[in-house]
Amino acid sequence: MFPSSPRGVTGDAGGSAAVAGSGAVRVIGIDLGSRRIGVAASDASGTLASPLEVVERGADHGVDHARLALIVEEVGAERVVVGLPLALSGRPTAAARSAMAEAAEMAAVLAVPVETYDERLTTVVAHAALAAGGTRSRRRRAVVDKSAAAVILQSWMDRRAADRATEATRP
Repeated sequence: MFPSSPRGVTGDAGGSAAVAGSGAVRVIGIDLGSRRIGVAASDASGTLASPLEVVERGADHGVDHARLALIVEEVGAERVVVGLPLALSGRPTAAARSAMAEAAEMAAVLAVPVETYDERLTTVVAHAALAAGGTRSRRRRAVVDKSAAAVILQSWMDRRAADRATEATRP
């Protein structure tokens, strides 16, 4: 488990995050970048992630986090999942440590729990999906961040559903 903040930034390298209860919740997925933040949202059933928007980074993380807080409120999200860019070996990278620190900053501002989730190769997957769908290179650069956030969030929701199914079959 990664370091926790008072609001509970949680997660693990394997991506299996503990979430209380098994009901559907609206969730926001975040792909942190140095220039942009990709944002995705789940549907009301908590089964499908969709790209939502790209937040252009400002000089102050506080302004970025205030925009994210507004998105959380607008969507009615009950949780935020922040992508954690681990190395292929599973070890934390400098970017992962930065993401954990920023997730802790977000947890202090947002009114919902914030957790991290392994995002290895999500940007690669997002680029490939956009290219396969015929999105041109220039347009792809503009939307890849929110698409990567959707890949992160979908992976998190799929893992959560699989964990619940496994728990349900245990004696």
